[in-house]
Amino acid sequence: MKIALLAPPYLSVPPKAYGGTEKIVSLLADGLVERGHDVTLFATGDSQTRAKLVSVFAEELGNSGLAKGSALMPLLHFRECFRRAGEFELIHNHAQYIPMFLAELVKTPVVHTMHGSFYPGEVPEEKRRILETHKKQPFISISDNQRKGLPDLNFIGTVYNGLDVSEYTYVEKPRGDYLLWVGRITEKKGPGLAIEVAKRVKRQLVIAAAIDPVDVPFFEREVKPWIDGKQVNFVGELTHKTLDGLYGNAYCTLFPISWHEPFGLVMIESMICGTPVVAYNMGSVSEVIEDGKTGYVVDPASGADGFVHAVYEIDRIQRGDCRARVIEKFSKETMVSGYESVYKKILGK
Repeated sequence: MKIALLAPPYLSVPPKAYGGTEKIVSLLADGLVERGHDVTLFATGDSQTRAKLVSVFAEELGNSGLAKGSALMPLLHFRECFRRAGEFELIHNHAQYIPMFLAELVKTPVVHTMHGSFYPGEVPEEKRRILETHKKQPFISISDNQRKGLPDLNFIGTVYNGLDVSEYTYVEKPRGDYLLWVGRITEKKGPGLAIEVAKRVKRQLVIAAAIDPVDVPFFEREVKPWIDGKQVNFVGELTHKTLDGLYGNAYCTLFPISWHEPFGLVMIESMICGTPVVAYNMGSVSEVIEDGKTGYVVDPASGADGFVHAVYEIDRIQRGDCRARVIEKFSKETMVSGYESVYKKILGK
């Protein structure tokens, strides 16, 4: 198949540090090439890929909320993909909303994978309106829970995100006994609750986080005052190589989200290294974690108490089961096969 993958222009593919969407697009592009497909990746010029790379911008535009405030620059990136639509059998959009408007103007089938929530209150209503307006276009969900935010969209299939297992180090006997929180500093991802849990169970907490400029006030107010370099340690935004060891040597990873996160790469990155995850039962959590076997799925109504109890039970989890779960359900190969099946379904129609 001749496939165009449209990535967002804000970060390189793969990302240099934090960037879940770009990581998935990178794995998908290389995986499709490995299977013999003719793949063109529309991404920034500092990207690294086995696909044919087409770039409007030499470097990433920047992923901060402030940088994303400009709608005009990304249009040049999207335009280049759709200007060349006739060269492809299918365009797979990972670049969010604007390409839906352009999809109506070309004959080439366009399918969308959205990497955010569709739930009211978790995404601006103007974006939900765009989705509803284009609901007949084909969509691929990244979890079954994601669909519930807008069930009227034309979902063709669900394909879970995947990892290249070979890039992660499995640790059977971790050197550390710390709790780990990884992500972007924002209230809905629960760094404050992670700090409370660490204090209650009297364990060290390591926070590995990216901070968007728009989230600095929250960080300064709710997180920074607790960072003491002893019980609560902040290590900032890490590269994959550094984060790999941090995952593998943790006692467990805390994932106390308060929104319907459609997937959550943190969970499978932790489990592939052998480290169990404790998470609130929100979004895709119950689809990713096998409760009692690869971690614990906690009732949000239980508050911090539920997390504290789960942390005390972590020794019951076998680290090998965590890794096996990812290999079985969330590998790069499984993800690529899933997208291949959806492409064939669309082109068959």
